[in-house]
Amino acid sequence: MSSLILYGNCLSGHSYKIRLALVLGKVAHQYRHVALPTPRAERPADFRAASRWDEVPALVVDGVAMVQSNAILQWLAENQGVLAGQPGERQVLREWLSWESNRIGLSLPNLRYARRFEPQPAAVEAWLEQRCRADLDVLDAQLATQDYLLAGGLSLADLSASAYLWWAADAGIDLQAWPQVGAWLARIAAQPGWQHPDALMAPEN
Repeated sequence: MSSLILYGNCLSGHSYKIRLALVLGKVAHQYRHVALPTPRAERPADFRAASRWDEVPALVVDGVAMVQSNAILQWLAENQGVLAGQPGERQVLREWLSWESNRIGLSLPNLRYARRFEPQPAAVEAWLEQRCRADLDVLDAQLATQDYLLAGGLSLADLSASAYLWWAADAGIDLQAWPQVGAWLARIAAQPGWQHPDALMAPEN
């Protein structure tokens, strides 16, 4: 059996998507919380050795480290069979993971950061909010036709695209305006083993 160690942080949706995939996929692993306020040079040596750019998440599998959340998700799909979709859906899964990294995985985390931790110029926040709303429109339209992003059911695409939406209120986004997204999140939360990121990513967990 492989030995997996996940380095993450309680405020990182990118870390959360990996931990949730491991939990829902019933993949045994260790979780090590990294305190991001700690200066990079003072972070634990094992984390710094694992994370090429001193960022979370980093996943170490049998001593081999990998980084970047959606690249890790693709590895989990291809090598562990975790929520990889139905036969023939692998390309669509890749497309959604790429969309997330450029769209809602950019707009929502940065808007949340600006509104919760470090205010940005009004024009920057307005641009991020407009982009986030457009991304939610895309998700809502897709989810109006099927329960999950892939027709075959719950997949890593859902975990990736939803990761920061559990904190949408921190970004000043009211998801009631996107009812299909709200229903989709409820379906994800009903999965056996699911936990909110505030619980799953807690330092002591």
